[in-house]
Amino acid sequence: DLPIRFEVEPLGLVFALVASGLWIVTSVYSIGYMRGNDEANQTRFYVCFAIALASAIGIAFAGNMLTLFLFYEILTISTYPLVAHKETPEAKAGARIYLGILLTTSILFLLTAVIWTWFAAGTLNFRLGGILAGQIEGPAVAILFALYMFGIGKAALMPFHGWLPAAMVAPTPVSALLHAVAVVKAGVFTVLKVAVYIFGVDFLAISGAADWLLWVAAFTL
Repeated sequence: DLPIRFEVEPLGLVFALVASGLWIVTSVYSIGYMRGNDEANQTRFYVCFAIALASAIGIAFAGNMLTLFLFYEILTISTYPLVAHKETPEAKAGARIYLGILLTTSILFLLTAVIWTWFAAGTLNFRLGGILAGQIEGPAVAILFALYMFGIGKAALMPFHGWLPAAMVAPTPVSALLHAVAVVKAGVFTVLKVAVYIFGVDFLAISGAADWLLWVAAFTL
């Protein structure tokens, strides 16, 4: 049984408050920007903008990995028209890179990790201390952790960070949405949820599965 499940917990509440608070500021700015530049397709812009925020809140309050994955994908799809908004060749090319990297990493790596977690633990529900301790061991822990880290493309971990500069062809309010409000923060938040509620901090420390990530982070800083 894999239900769509929501749960309010400290990490999610902080992310939801930050995202919704910044969304208000960004929305106020975007009104002047869109009108001042006489941008076309403003209705489409604000519909996608609202869906993106709703997706971010869905990620924040997701109670299991399935729910988080679904809203993660909705966030990707809803922000694609925002990146391509100007409809210039550069905007369309940047949007294709954006969508291609995020969908490829999430389907190829993240979905694989989610399915592996389901078969290993028998559940995808978030639990403080993790659900994988005692379920997998040895190199499998590091491999599964790597699948999660590289599958969460919104966190812009190297080498899947190329979507960030490509997406900067978008209007300025979209850049704020991508960096400050929803997308990158959703990626970092998902990394935290996986570390705390799927693996568990103690399990990661004991297994040493995340040690390689420190070296990668230092090398690519």
